[in-house]
Amino acid sequence: MKLGSTEIIDTFAEAFGMRYCRVIVTAHDRHWLDAATRELCGYGSSVIACDAEVGIDHYLAPDQSPDGRVGAVVLAFGFSTDALGKAIANRIGQCVMTCASTALFDGLPDAEEKVPLGKQLRFFGDGFQKSKVIAGRRYWRIPVMDGEFLCEESLGVAKGVAGGNILIQGADQPTTLDAARRGVEAIEKIADAITPFPGGVARSGSKVGSRYKGLRASTSDPYCPTLRSRVESQVVDGANCVLEIVIDGASEEAVAAAMEAALKAAAGEGILAISAGNYGGKLGKFHFHLHELLKH
Repeated sequence: MKLGSTEIIDTFAEAFGMRYCRVIVTAHDRHWLDAATRELCGYGSSVIACDAEVGIDHYLAPDQSPDGRVGAVVLAFGFSTDALGKAIANRIGQCVMTCASTALFDGLPDAEEKVPLGKQLRFFGDGFQKSKVIAGRRYWRIPVMDGEFLCEESLGVAKGVAGGNILIQGADQPTTLDAARRGVEAIEKIADAITPFPGGVARSGSKVGSRYKGLRASTSDPYCPTLRSRVESQVVDGANCVLEIVIDGASEEAVAAAMEAALKAAAGEGILAISAGNYGGKLGKFHFHLHELLKH
């Protein structure tokens, strides 16, 4: 199958079930909103070593946000509810509460599973914190030096999907970088999906395990162009750069839509092939077949 001059390899991406939170950060203006979300999403690319996978889903205009200010919806993914709860509370306490003018709201208020947030962060108020229930939701007001940090007592947790991906194989680095950016920009228009790696792109795709004891993951040598003569290479002839877009989503449908959008946007002149990473279907229960996605 081809999209223009780009071959779409007949393979599939293998993704995993994970837990996720949806948080809404608001601030005085876009400058302070960006400052908070950069910190909140930092070091959040992969749970191989990070405590969570985190990214911005979309931005909110003042008339769309809970407190009439600019806002951003951030999704955070973890392997378990407990691990995610610890990670998100730490990140909000250190990265959002510390940022001037911000407030924090739960984006999944109807979720059955909950993890504590204000219930923990309130202690920073040293006894001066106050709480109030509004429309059945409890908020905490924690005194800080620019006024108060407002946040909800708890955050909802729901089931999500992480690890959807495409592998873009280009003739050279500039061409492949451009294609990867097109793919990420297309995903930004899809609701409930994030690309947690830097700029939405991973150049250090990984495989499970390593020849070194204790290392959980190591470089995906079949997709390293410089190793094509030393391993069973999956790099197509003429390709000299491979970049991966990894996608986490609130649902299987969101990941599928994001992958489809990325495939169509990334294909083009100089992109010789697009494939996907999997583990033979043995590890993740969600399989996204590239040819099936393009039949829509």
